[in-house]
Amino acid sequence: MSKELKIDIVSDVVCPWCIIGYKRLEQAIKELNVEEQVTIEWQPFELNPNMPKEGQLVQEHISEKYGASLEDQKQSQERMTQFGAELGFTFNYHDALRMVNTRDAHIVLEYANEQHKQTELNLELVSLFFSEGKDISEKTILLDAVETVGLNKTEAEQRLDDVSYKNAVVAKEIKWQNLGVTSVPTMVFNHKSALSGAQPISVYKDVLKELLEL
Repeated sequence: MSKELKIDIVSDVVCPWCIIGYKRLEQAIKELNVEEQVTIEWQPFELNPNMPKEGQLVQEHISEKYGASLEDQKQSQERMTQFGAELGFTFNYHDALRMVNTRDAHIVLEYANEQHKQTELNLELVSLFFSEGKDISEKTILLDAVETVGLNKTEAEQRLDDVSYKNAVVAKEIKWQNLGVTSVPTMVFNHKSALSGAQPISVYKDVLKELLEL
């Protein structure tokens, strides 16, 4: 009988390395032809849990948080854009791009998980933010994304309006942090081992081969 593997991806939808890591993992899974043996669940992590409603210009945010100069940021964005292009993902960085609060995004991702549409919604939200420059903290944009992947907007809106779902997301974030997750992406394999950062495709293939005994 073929082995099965559960992968929890702890990530944030405004984390560029998270989509790079996922796309590389996805490529590794495809190259090994093990799609039917792998289950992926996205777990919440907020890079900026205290980000105000109006958000903050990405350049200003990165400068304040990490001390990166504008020149360093431009070089990093060019590198990220290249990595994305190699994996079929489009980064459209521009000076007006704003970092936003992502708690509501994680609420609808939890809803999507219950409906077996979590990966589709995650990719939709990441694309809206990085490719289209949309404010994914806005309720209307989140609900349109929910509808785009075939989910019920009314049910999702009810989640967004209920503080208990916000508290549930925060509780999940704390749980993963208590398990030692301090950066994203972190990929946890069968709740036993983990990899942090966006690893090369070859590394993911090696891990999959070992855990699936290929």
